[in-house]
Amino acid sequence: MNLALAARSRRLLWSLVRPYRVRAVAAVLLVIVDNTTMVAVPLFVARGLDTGVRNALGGNWIPLLLAVAGVTGCALLGGITTFAFVRISGRLSQNVLFDLRMRVFEHVQRLSIAFHENYTSGKIVARLTSDLESLEDLLDRALNDALSAVLSVLTIAVVLVWLDVPLALVVLAGFVPLVYVTRWAQRHQRAGYRRTRGAIAKVVVHFVEVMAGIRAVHAFRREERNETLLAQEDSIYCAANTSALRGMATYIGWARLIQNVSTVLILVFGAWRVIHGHTEIGVLAAFLLYLRQFYGPVDELAQVFNSYQSAAAALERVSGVLEEQPSVPEPAQPRALDRPRGELCFQNVGFEYPARRTQAEEGEGQPIPVLPTFSLTIPAGQIVALVGATGAGKSTLAKLVARFYDPSRGSVLLDGVDLREISDVRLRRAVTLVTQESYLFSGSVADNIRLGKPEATDAQVHAAARAVGLHDFAMSLPEGFATDVRKRGGRLSAGQRQLVAFARVFLADPAVIVLDEATSSLDIPGERQVQHALETVLRDRTAVIIAHRLSTVAIADRVLVLDSGRVIEDGTPADLMAGTGHFATLHTAWRESLV
Repeated sequence: MNLALAARSRRLLWSLVRPYRVRAVAAVLLVIVDNTTMVAVPLFVARGLDTGVRNALGGNWIPLLLAVAGVTGCALLGGITTFAFVRISGRLSQNVLFDLRMRVFEHVQRLSIAFHENYTSGKIVARLTSDLESLEDLLDRALNDALSAVLSVLTIAVVLVWLDVPLALVVLAGFVPLVYVTRWAQRHQRAGYRRTRGAIAKVVVHFVEVMAGIRAVHAFRREERNETLLAQEDSIYCAANTSALRGMATYIGWARLIQNVSTVLILVFGAWRVIHGHTEIGVLAAFLLYLRQFYGPVDELAQVFNSYQSAAAALERVSGVLEEQPSVPEPAQPRALDRPRGELCFQNVGFEYPARRTQAEEGEGQPIPVLPTFSLTIPAGQIVALVGATGAGKSTLAKLVARFYDPSRGSVLLDGVDLREISDVRLRRAVTLVTQESYLFSGSVADNIRLGKPEATDAQVHAAARAVGLHDFAMSLPEGFATDVRKRGGRLSAGQRQLVAFARVFLADPAVIVLDEATSSLDIPGERQVQHALETVLRDRTAVIIAHRLSTVAIADRVLVLDSGRVIEDGTPADLMAGTGHFATLHTAWRESLV
């Protein structure tokens, strides 16, 4: 399983880097040149000590000056290549992160409602923030350090063998215990960073939920309780981070110990070889300089290793989100639906909610049955009200009409065409869902109305507002239709937000409108205003209305009473009120509640 996750993460990373592979190759070449200049400096120092100084004593300064020029040239070239690399790698990393951020955002938007009902918005925020920050740290700094370190180790190892084989074997012997330490750290740190990514996601989820429900927090004095819950989640995150950092500290400690022991051995053994004439003093000096460059990258690799483990765990979770597939897929060959009339037909439809966790999590639940098999036809232009107790299946029926879910059995047809055969773009033009939330985005009143038809002119926006009774209010605002409604439409009342939503629907001009508790949160005056707008919006359209308030049902041509997913009554409002069934009892209780 872990190998599969790692392979999936590598595929994702390669797919992100592939469009910029020319720039990546240029960055690698710059690192190679920079590494070459760094490795060449001790060689020039050894040449200067062994040949340059000896010739200078005899009056020939040219070899020493050439050695100095070599060191100076390497320093200048190294500075230039470092500058160029930082510029190129910086642009590369930001392009990759931009592409990944957009890919996740676009993909999540296109996933079905089932995904969003299982995968909280806080987790998505964590994927786009803390997880991408881990990847940014790896791309901005760690990959450069890693590539430089690996090249340094390889090239220096070759040079050391070329300079003095016995001394080189002493240095390379230190890599035997270092390999074991590295493998141990890899196993422990990867597991630790997986825990940190899961823990920080829970912290973000809790924070987002509290901020989204801040009114309820204040109303019920939940501050201390929320602080306690956050402290619990945050302590788990801190513990996971501490465990991962403890593994890194162990790795660095052992690496430093191996480096120091190797330095002592080289100093002692190298001095012995110089004294006995087996090597030159310049070679020993070069070895000591190389030793720092040889083991110095090990410390860098430890930091890189730390960043890599964190980024790898983050990539696993991000790639898990990108692996998710819509449970309501687009048809491979969509059927045309140019002028929908609005006839709805449920043919042997049954439905169970797939109560599972997403692929980015572990484990699956059991399906939750909601609608037993039934059939129903709603003629074009008919207004149907769905009535029943909470959990009767009303909202589920509405979601099937809007194709937020596909039925587990049977088919839902629009004008004789299975919804699964209609492209999403055409279906959204034909069927519109309006909820009690009436969600408004930050922006002007006109922009929120134009959501129903982005290409609409100002005249069309004003006409839609006038049709639902919103025009005069909008014009009374400080900047008219250009007034910012603020976050979630906070500048408007619930009734005014609902009118904006109706104007949006009127402008979209769908064949079918589904209203899910559209007036349940309104007061009596607000409901009357919205009710008048509702009659305008629903005129000559097929409508499915879910309502607990029976005043909304009065405009319906037909009432369906649901109980446990079954239609137990079907008729006009007048016929059902005149009877002795469930709807008549509900209507009587509602009338008495108004007295």
